[in-house]
Amino acid sequence: MEYTWRWYGPNDPVSLDDIRQAGASGIVTALHEVAAGEVWTKDAITQRKKLIEEMPNRNSLRWSVVESVPVTDAIKVGAKNRDQDITVFQECIRNLGANDIRTVCYNFMPVLDWTRTDLDYQQPDGSTALRFDQTAFAAFELYILQRPGAEQEYSESEKQQAKEYADQLDNTAVQQLQQNIIAGLPGSDKDYSLEEFQEVLNQYQSVDEAQLRKNLQYFLEKVIPVAEAANVKLAIHPDDPPRPLLGLPRVVSTEADARQLLSMVDSPHNGLTFCTGSYGARPDNDLVGMVERLGDRIHFLHLRSVQRESDKVNGSFYEANHLEGSGDLLNVVKAVVQLEKQLRNSGLVGNIPMRPDHGHKMLDDLHKKTNPGYSAIGRLRGLAELRGAEMALLGSSQLS
Repeated sequence: MEYTWRWYGPNDPVSLDDIRQAGASGIVTALHEVAAGEVWTKDAITQRKKLIEEMPNRNSLRWSVVESVPVTDAIKVGAKNRDQDITVFQECIRNLGANDIRTVCYNFMPVLDWTRTDLDYQQPDGSTALRFDQTAFAAFELYILQRPGAEQEYSESEKQQAKEYADQLDNTAVQQLQQNIIAGLPGSDKDYSLEEFQEVLNQYQSVDEAQLRKNLQYFLEKVIPVAEAANVKLAIHPDDPPRPLLGLPRVVSTEADARQLLSMVDSPHNGLTFCTGSYGARPDNDLVGMVERLGDRIHFLHLRSVQRESDKVNGSFYEANHLEGSGDLLNVVKAVVQLEKQLRNSGLVGNIPMRPDHGHKMLDDLHKKTNPGYSAIGRLRGLAELRGAEMALLGSSQLS
């Protein structure tokens, strides 16, 4: 695998030197300062690439993967102005290809890019993790947001548990829960009120699962030919969590979803970001089998493990250490090593970019302000564990 690291740009508290010292050689980043729906110019891409790749007296890095070029709500809901935003996305892809950046991660999740109820869930060793608590989430949408229609999506026992949870929250705890959930909004540095958040959700009132799939297919039919011409591989990120939330449909949650997506435009440039944490939050997703069956269309790997707290599709979970939890990451890495061997034997590029995804906040990072899930030391531990696992497997006779 190519060892990469997500970097949020010049203002990221984790520096490029930190990343070098962690053992990564590839950078996963984006022009976060450019608003969704605006073109990433060739010049802006070139300048960011130089910042990453042209530092004298340092180990070399390369801008390996873009994460992410935003897909606007207009595209996702199929609004009248979606073609304008698709044209912008196409131009971004052309400009990235012109700068020799060949992999672009994106997502098609309505409203929230990811959702957690707790950004500092205490672990027994003193570190903290991200967590999704189903009861806390139900309390938020039923009794804090009071989303219209939400009560129809829960059983009586679930509503009772959520009510008891909400009743024990003071004003500070309510605000914290609200902020944690809204942190998954693109551009979430803005302070959204509950009314503003509901207005964002209202954009999707007429969009069900079937319509969202149609809008995704329309988007792919427009952008994949451009990606082919630019020699850029698009890699869609799965839903996080992988199921409907807040009355919003989700269409990249299961292997069946992934297969349907890939068949919409059957091209090597229409591929997957295989996030073991997102897919792994569902007990019915076979991670190892998905690598084996979908491997030729996996263009980017997010390796992390979650600990599921139940066998329910809509259950709670938290981020585990990379080689622990429910993700079976050791066997996933083994499947990836086998896949790369097959790709090389077929004359294809065999090193798939991988980044350690998320990580516990630990050691000195406990006293720093970091992006949720993206502190330095927890990811350094994860990368070290994953590299060690791969090296051991590469030297093992079981792969001969």
